[in-house]
Amino acid sequence: MGFVLLILGLVLFLGVHVLTTRRESRARLIARLGEGLYKTLYAVVALLGLALIVKGFSLYRATEWVDVWYPPKAMRHLTLALMLPATILVVAAYVRGRIYEKLKHPMLAGVKLWALAHLLANGDLGSIILFGSVLAWAVYDRISLKRRTDPGSPPIPVGGVGNDVIAVVIGVIAYLALAFAFHPLVIGVPVVGV
Repeated sequence: MGFVLLILGLVLFLGVHVLTTRRESRARLIARLGEGLYKTLYAVVALLGLALIVKGFSLYRATEWVDVWYPPKAMRHLTLALMLPATILVVAAYVRGRIYEKLKHPMLAGVKLWALAHLLANGDLGSIILFGSVLAWAVYDRISLKRRTDPGSPPIPVGGVGNDVIAVVIGVIAYLALAFAFHPLVIGVPVVGV
């Protein structure tokens, strides 16, 4: 049952995110539903997908675990190291400064780094499906962004180096919270001191 929920969650969550890249289809839906209803349905489907991913992965880990390969222990340390820049990049997508200007899409860079790091440290089938799917989507989305002709959403103002400092500080705090609190308490897997 865990695999089924995981796959269904990924289809819903990544499906609505792929819809964003299909600009003509997205525009037709917005014209038909109105922007408010479109955004509401988008959020509901994305949240439902995320909830199914979390529940499905949890059930899979508890009852359906399938090992595909056994990563060396050093990969866990590499993953822990890669997660710091990944977290900072995600924050830099919202606290825009020079990092944002340089990368253009730091959120996708952070997501790709997060997914790749987790693929390196996890050799089980569920992890490969989860993190591999997210990595594939992020690569696809970045390619689609290069081909878009519309401006997308209204621009967020870009600041200077001060915003980068803020992004780094918030990113470090988020990284520590993820490593020491979220991952062991919510995911059930300690990542520090293992």
